[in-house]
Amino acid sequence: MRLGSGAFAACCVVIEVLGVALFLRGFFPAPVRSSSRAEQRAEPAAPEPSAGASSNWTKLPPPLFKKVVIMLIDGLRDDFVFGSKGVKFMPYTTYLVEKGASHSFVAEAKLPTVTMPRIKALMTGSLPGFIDVVRNLNSPELLEDNVITQAKAAGKRIIFYGDETWVKLFPKHFVEYDGTTSFFVSDYTEVDDNVTRHLDKVLKRGDWDVLILHYLGLDHIGHVSGPSSPLIGHKLREMDSILMKIHTSLLSEERETLVPNLLVLCGDHGMSETGGHGASSMEELNTALILISSAFERKPGDIRRPKHVQQTDLAATLAIGLGLPIPGNSVGSLLFPTVEGRPVREQLRFLHLNAVQLSKLLQENVPSYEKEPGFEQFKMSERLHGNWIRLYLEENNSEVLFNLGAKVRRQYLDALRTLSLSLSRQVAQYDIYSMLVGTVVVLEVLSLLLLSIPEALSNKAELEVPLWSPVFSLLFYLTLLVLSALHVIVCTSAESSCYFCGLSWLTAGGVMVLVSALLCAVVSALAKTFGDGKFLSRNPAHPKPRWSELDVLILLGTMGHVLSLGASSFIEEEHQTWYFLINTLCLALCHEIYRNCLLRDDSEPQQCPHVEEEFIRTAAALQDRSTGCDTLEPHGVSRSLTSLDTLRGYEKWMVLASPWVILTCCRLLRSLNQTGVQWAHRPDLGHWLTRGVIEARFVHVFVLGILFTGTKDLLKSQVIAADVTIKTVGLWEIYSGLVLLAALLFRPHNLPVLVFSLLIQTIMTKFIWKPLRHDAAEITIMHYWFGQAFFYFQGNSNNIATVDISAGFVGLDTYIEVPAVFLTAFATFAGPVLWASHLVSFLSSETSSGSALSHACFCYALICSFPVSAYIILVTSLRYHLFIWSVFSPKLLYEGMHILITAAICVFFTAMDQTNTKS
Repeated sequence: MRLGSGAFAACCVVIEVLGVALFLRGFFPAPVRSSSRAEQRAEPAAPEPSAGASSNWTKLPPPLFKKVVIMLIDGLRDDFVFGSKGVKFMPYTTYLVEKGASHSFVAEAKLPTVTMPRIKALMTGSLPGFIDVVRNLNSPELLEDNVITQAKAAGKRIIFYGDETWVKLFPKHFVEYDGTTSFFVSDYTEVDDNVTRHLDKVLKRGDWDVLILHYLGLDHIGHVSGPSSPLIGHKLREMDSILMKIHTSLLSEERETLVPNLLVLCGDHGMSETGGHGASSMEELNTALILISSAFERKPGDIRRPKHVQQTDLAATLAIGLGLPIPGNSVGSLLFPTVEGRPVREQLRFLHLNAVQLSKLLQENVPSYEKEPGFEQFKMSERLHGNWIRLYLEENNSEVLFNLGAKVRRQYLDALRTLSLSLSRQVAQYDIYSMLVGTVVVLEVLSLLLLSIPEALSNKAELEVPLWSPVFSLLFYLTLLVLSALHVIVCTSAESSCYFCGLSWLTAGGVMVLVSALLCAVVSALAKTFGDGKFLSRNPAHPKPRWSELDVLILLGTMGHVLSLGASSFIEEEHQTWYFLINTLCLALCHEIYRNCLLRDDSEPQQCPHVEEEFIRTAAALQDRSTGCDTLEPHGVSRSLTSLDTLRGYEKWMVLASPWVILTCCRLLRSLNQTGVQWAHRPDLGHWLTRGVIEARFVHVFVLGILFTGTKDLLKSQVIAADVTIKTVGLWEIYSGLVLLAALLFRPHNLPVLVFSLLIQTIMTKFIWKPLRHDAAEITIMHYWFGQAFFYFQGNSNNIATVDISAGFVGLDTYIEVPAVFLTAFATFAGPVLWASHLVSFLSSETSSGSALSHACFCYALICSFPVSAYIILVTSLRYHLFIWSVFSPKLLYEGMHILITAAICVFFTAMDQTNTKS
């Protein structure tokens, strides 16, 4: 079956998307949700250790606090409380930290630093998977053992106000709640007022045990204005007054009941210097954690500096404080300062319960748990604890008992620290089988694209795709049989859960059929390519093509970028790679212009054709065409071979100056937004540059009108099939609509990025691509390079914290998931999308060759498949790397999103190519 190279490439990329999705599902397995912990909750608590004497402490200790209030301030990084901002804007909190009955900590959050995984970590004590950064958009019910579920089972009455993520995670757990939308970041006032308006009424009541308040305003200010905004101080002052109101109310109640209460002030994550969060900078990881209670005695002059702890430690501490079992999957340790005022026997009892829980979790996850240092320390602590109990029950109050108790306490704390560290290292549980199947699909597609280069880039831009021969070949059936056998063996012997094994036999069989068919296609293409000797030949009619210096640069630059993805530093600072490549490209274009247009023989001027062979090949075609240098024909099919000497003076000088103008624009854009990791905190031009809902909605309507008009023209051109001009106008209308939408969504200081993008596109179109007549492949790769560079010029990076979610709410007065996600994705990837849409518009308007769009589609699919395929292999081999979650995993999510966008672009290319063919 004959198939256009564009349609073939689009089909390949769609299949590649399926392979990448399967790989991501294996690399980021969804956390196992099981309610088996309910059975564990019914089990009696571990009895107190004994050595020759029976202990009567066989039940859970009673609660340490009558009521617990958790005040969670979203985005509360540690220096907002313990730094200069805290001293200035939170005086009451600062007083409690320095002189009050409190314990202060700097709680370190783990990746990903977004709200939903952090809530899970706070309440379960476990480390959520990195894929929870995606699940954060629509939080499912949390079935893992947690403090909230334990409290509800124990009859505690829980009230919640704030971020509705809690309501989604814990449905039917609260006797009273009022959820607010967390994603509408433009609102930082009402979102907190909706929480505070309930306080006076609730604090006067005594019919609750746990009160949870989740304030979102501080985080929203960070997303919109950054941590240096003057609004931060006002919000911190507001939070300080609310804390004082809650603390005063709890103290007045304690005077009547004489039972201590607990007030917890904490943050779920921090805030980067740009106001975002989600990655691994210290500003995003370090959060404030303050435990306030009259039970924490403090002597005059006692100076307590905040200690560094793990965020997961709060779950075990809350469970002990409420008299509940510690969540079964918790990897955290009890914050010992909260119980150091209790009798020694109670201290050891709490530490023992925590150590037993961690040791059980270690036994379930580590086969050789007995050899783990933490387990050995736990057993030694338990033996010493038993000896201490024996001496204590003998009513021995000597100094020996005191010293032994201190030794047991130190031993327990060391064991808890070691056990917690060992368990934290067990997070990376990969689904290797699903990863392997996805990798095979991706590599087969890449191989097929590579082997199809000779036919795909030929003048006809068509391939002979055998659709039925693989199905009736012996290799196909043998491969399918082997894969089916391997599937049965792997799925029956797999000890852990596997996503691919969990699929129905019909779905899994379809994937194995696809893998087998792709393998047969690759083998067939190999035999045909090497049999005909056409490998890497641009045109079968010319077995010895000349590769220009620009071609070599493009090839080496693309391969160099792919190889750079194997180093974490190059991923963190990938923008530097693209800046270097486009600067080098501009210099190469400058060299090509000067060589072709200034150097000439004494007798005749040097002309500007791309290669001599193309001139010979197109000479006959030119006899029947009108002259002029305004129209470009890729692959040498030019309307004119006019040299630049025939251009008007200013046009010639513009051609000569255009690479330097582009270099200047790129240099200015580099200074507009500092990105990456190492220099993201440096000041940039964006700091020197500073919309309403109604106005934005007018622009939305205007953009929709433009897109509708452009789409109508495209459909009209396809139906009428008479006037290519209608299709060209439609494409430019769609492109203009996207540019206008980007202008609306970009932050004001980023509008120069859009302006320079349009300027560079105009310069490249009029003064480089037309006069030098680059072919479609080179033009496509240049568009791809500039699209990637402009992704970083916007201030983006491979860090999730740089995603500007405020763009998703331009023109919205409430959170609507679909448009918010679309607008955020478009604003993030505006650079690649705008350059790709300009590519299809340019090729459609400047060429009359039917193969131009097919060549462009194929080249775009090929150049996007290279980094995705290579990165999947690299991530698989580096899956136990130190920075796998902080550096490599975020980049993997970006690559997955990029290949999805590439598939959409290729489908659009193919649709336009079909319109060209029909016309």
